[in-house]
Amino acid sequence: MTWTSNGLLQNMPENDLEMLRPHLQLISLNQGHVLFEPNTPISRVYFFESGLSSEIAVAGAHRIEVGCIGREGCSGIPVILGSFSSPHRSFMQVAGEAHRVEAATLRRLIGESVSLSAVLLKYAHVFMIQIAATALADGRFDVEKRLARWVLMSHDRLGDTLTLTHDFLALMLGVRRPSVTDALHKLEGKRAIRSERSVVTVLDRPLLEQIAGEAYGTPEAEYLRLFTSHP
Repeated sequence: MTWTSNGLLQNMPENDLEMLRPHLQLISLNQGHVLFEPNTPISRVYFFESGLSSEIAVAGAHRIEVGCIGREGCSGIPVILGSFSSPHRSFMQVAGEAHRVEAATLRRLIGESVSLSAVLLKYAHVFMIQIAATALADGRFDVEKRLARWVLMSHDRLGDTLTLTHDFLALMLGVRRPSVTDALHKLEGKRAIRSERSVVTVLDRPLLEQIAGEAYGTPEAEYLRLFTSHP
């Protein structure tokens, strides 16, 4: 399938893909583009071809990332589950392209096809595993391990070069900016990454995996278990 690198579209049965494809519109999404705001209607779902989206839990002035999505999946998990809103916020952390579909249209198609529903529900399950893994990492692992995990997750979706500011990483990890700077210096000192001018370059992925340890890998393994072809 040469027209898409999206993992969900690649794993859909052919009849579901034929049903869905006429409703897909390929668009470019700039960095910072908001996919949905807290407690407001989710009007569209995006099947990503590139880039990286972040889902943020919001409680007053407090914010922390609970999950990220790239070309392995799609935005708008609440729509898959039958809801058209979420208390979370979702936006593009790294610009990219995506196939956009109206949320109401996707819900209608899910109702018409058990196999389409099954594929999307499997992905919703994987995303919930990712959220749980993030909670575990934030509650039980130090900042260096959590940063290594997040760099690995970004590397899975974006490749070796990651455009990540210290302020953004602080939001993602739920820590103060100096803690991020210190953790980046530790990973640089071990020659796992190179960090300069808001760009993180992965130098040694196996070493990053070793540093992250049990903080990384459970959602990724679940994705591989449930889907037979991958982006």
